[in-house]
Amino acid sequence: MSKNVVVIGAGPYGLSTAAHLKARGLSVRVFGSPMASWAENMPAGMLLKSPPSASMLSAPRAGFTLDDYARQQSGEVRPTGHDRVPVEMFVRYGRWFAEELVPEVERVRVLGVDRQADGFRLKLASGEELRAAAVVVASGMDGFAHVPEPLAEFVPEGLVSHSSQHADLKAFAGRDVVVVGGGQSAQESAALLHEAGAQVQLMVRAGKLVFGAAPTPPPHWQPDTPLGRSWGLYGVVHRAAAFRFLPTEARLRLVERVLGPFGAWWLKPRLDGVVPLRLRESITGARRHDGGVLLTTRDGDGRTHSVAAEHVLAATGYQVRLDGLDFLAPELRAGLARTGGSPHLDAGLQSSVPGLYFTGIQAAATFGPLLRFTCGTAFAAPRLAAAVAAYPATR
Repeated sequence: MSKNVVVIGAGPYGLSTAAHLKARGLSVRVFGSPMASWAENMPAGMLLKSPPSASMLSAPRAGFTLDDYARQQSGEVRPTGHDRVPVEMFVRYGRWFAEELVPEVERVRVLGVDRQADGFRLKLASGEELRAAAVVVASGMDGFAHVPEPLAEFVPEGLVSHSSQHADLKAFAGRDVVVVGGGQSAQESAALLHEAGAQVQLMVRAGKLVFGAAPTPPPHWQPDTPLGRSWGLYGVVHRAAAFRFLPTEARLRLVERVLGPFGAWWLKPRLDGVVPLRLRESITGARRHDGGVLLTTRDGDGRTHSVAAEHVLAATGYQVRLDGLDFLAPELRAGLARTGGSPHLDAGLQSSVPGLYFTGIQAAATFGPLLRFTCGTAFAAPRLAAAVAAYPATR
């Protein structure tokens, strides 16, 4: 079999990986819709938490940064320093990157991937079946949205939704909405809902909302990185290759806690004294009530409360679960060694199934929090492409 490679996913990690694979002369087919999750699962008006320097896809040659894109487009404002990047601009940038470097992306869904003696067999929604020597899973957060157990049963009825289900929060204008969560998604969703005319409450388990520090002028005693300024983040960004040698429990704890739930500094004036907060409060139960949901909660002092809402928005993040990747055959998933809910990967991002690679958030348990952010493509894409190029064409 020739060295043909399939990339599943056309978000930042899929596009960056495909560009690096092509630069190495490999035959690549990419399946997905470029930047679809960013366009369809992020609310209009959202601003990226990451600064412009952390919002760039990795390319095999110069000329494809966010700034390069903005300079070439009439009407685009060039973001610099700590300027905020609108999600709409980021989507346009990613699609431009795809048009320039990966124009052959196929907007077809992969229904099945199975391992055979001579490689992989894939089934597509178009009815086509194909074979590949190697498969790269770059499907992002699809299938990993987490809704707390007391709320999950109400999702099919539309009374509860995950924050990733909405591209425009204006549909909630005039409605009573409880947003659950304390991180960037929860905080920004609450601000956008309020600004769209909804009656919002933000429910947080912690005792206060946490915001990142606003940028300050130099000099600084800690190093700057695309993820923030600190020695710890410097290690996360520049020593990602060494992260996999940490004990498993330490890796999982760091992936969860480093750059954990907090909001960007510019969200504070949009929330403080503007959106009612329910701090130190956790959901213990829920039931249908008057066309909406009645939540039962417990606060930090052990007192119970009832909170009525027309809709509950769970901005409660994502949990990587290999079983959520239903396009992988059950036998294939069963054969994967795991780190928590994520695949266990080697130095080249290859799983325990030879020829099957994972990147993006699915690689974070091996290489650290950097792989949760777009700037992690600079680490992952060239490394993965080099590993695939060195992988035997036949087995």
